Amino acid sequence: MALTESNMLALGTEAPYFSLLDVTSGEEKSLDDLASDTATVIMFWCNHCPYVIHVSDEVLDLARTYLDKGVNFIAISSNDIEKYPQDGPEPMAKLAKEKKYPFPYLFDASQNVAKDYDAACTPDFYVFDGDRKLVYRGQLDGSRPGNDVPLSGEDLRAALEALLNRKPISQSQRPSAGCNIKWK
Repeated sequence: MALTESNMLALGTEAPYFSLLDVTSGEEKSLDDLASDTATVIMFWCNHCPYVIHVSDEVLDLARTYLDKGVNFIAISSNDIEKYPQDGPEPMAKLAKEKKYPFPYLFDASQNVAKDYDAACTPDFYVFDGDRKLVYRGQLDGSRPGNDVPLSGEDLRAALEALLNRKPISQSQRPSAGCNIKWK
């Protein structure tokens, strides 16, 4: 496990289109199906990464809070499942059911979506406005496994609050950090 920071896709980038398997429903879901006219949070995620496991409950709380405000959340796993079978569709669906994910959990078998988003790590967070323009990318907050910083979701929460209240979103954004995406 190598600690990897996000690549920080350029602000203003339009959300790259995708159509992927939603492991919770068994159906193909596209960006058009899942994006919100208010805001959409796209998260590169996986089952086994200790950084994802560390933030998982905070992200679930955040999603449950903001879904009621018109913000949609989408989790995407792009890891190589030959080397990391625990990140495959069946284990993904099982975890989503156990944790009661309030968002779709999509499988990027080709890894093309991760490449299109310039995703580098799990977790990696992107916030797009109602026009699907990137307004935030980076960390959930400063907490990492073992650093004794409490989970708060403050960075992602601040971006969402600013967007919802039509306020400027800070351009000072810190990269997320976690396990590198497991490329084929």
